[in-house]
Amino acid sequence: MIIIHGQLTTGFAMKRLSLIFLLLPFAAYAADADYTLIIKDHSFQPSELTIPSGKKIKLLVENQDATPEEFDSHDLNREKVIAGRGAATIYIGPLTPGRYAFTGEFHAATAQGSIVAK
Repeated sequence: MIIIHGQLTTGFAMKRLSLIFLLLPFAAYAADADYTLIIKDHSFQPSELTIPSGKKIKLLVENQDATPEEFDSHDLNREKVIAGRGAATIYIGPLTPGRYAFTGEFHAATAQGSIVAK
């Protein structure tokens, strides 16, 4: 038992406090930057996305087309099929400064882009 603010704390409250302290490190992880890519008319918008180097980012890829598309990047070691009118979240990084190409495997002639880490 512990006394907090003049109150005796029981086992349940201690478990709750322990859980809060265990989850604190994940709060920083959840604070990673969010970026969005739109797939429309079989192309990525924007076709070039600039992100900070050295930071992990959360990339939301939203497919506004009726047909599926695949986000594919050998540079980023990522591959994800996004259903028509669907979305997917892809975690990237942290990256060193540079340009990282990606394509839409199903419409490679038009669905091309790059992520630039600065």
